[in-house]
Amino acid sequence: MVTVTPLAHVHSFRPLDSRTSPRSRHDRAVRGGAAARGCISYGLSSYGYDARVADEFKIFTNVDSATVDPKDFASNSFVDRKTDVCIIPPNSFALARTVEYFRVPRDVLVICLGKSTYARCGIIVNVTPLEPGWEGHVTLEFSNTTPLPAKVYANEGACQFLFLQGNEPCEVSYADRAGKYMGQRGVTLPKL
Repeated sequence: MVTVTPLAHVHSFRPLDSRTSPRSRHDRAVRGGAAARGCISYGLSSYGYDARVADEFKIFTNVDSATVDPKDFASNSFVDRKTDVCIIPPNSFALARTVEYFRVPRDVLVICLGKSTYARCGIIVNVTPLEPGWEGHVTLEFSNTTPLPAKVYANEGACQFLFLQGNEPCEVSYADRAGKYMGQRGVTLPKL
């Protein structure tokens, strides 16, 4: 049996572009007063990483009375938007992705939780665990649980990833299994 312990420092996270390193942008934002101007925080935290949401969104709509079916996902069940502020309709849902690209080591499992800023507004972020050996942009699921339209801000913090390290590498990683979401880029829809 493999035991899991939290990691204080995980160095496997690699931003795609070092000029926009999450830590350096976060540091510049804090020094420049962006936090005081209302930027939702992102970057390294005590035992995790607060990731940003990119400006690509798939917003669910009922215009064509489509049925959401994970085995036969219809493209008419959502609209695509590239925007700095995504407005999710009341009691609706949107897909997005992280700005950051993740590479998970073979002895690490990653769990994602929503940020309190969004949770306190009735916006729930759901992400399935990032398995050992997985890599890619993380597809984020935002649920607006309120009876009002809700805003999600691109290029700002959206969720926190917590890194749990096993005492040994897993026997079979996501990469070994050639998982269907391996290396995903952009907002990725359900696959069978």
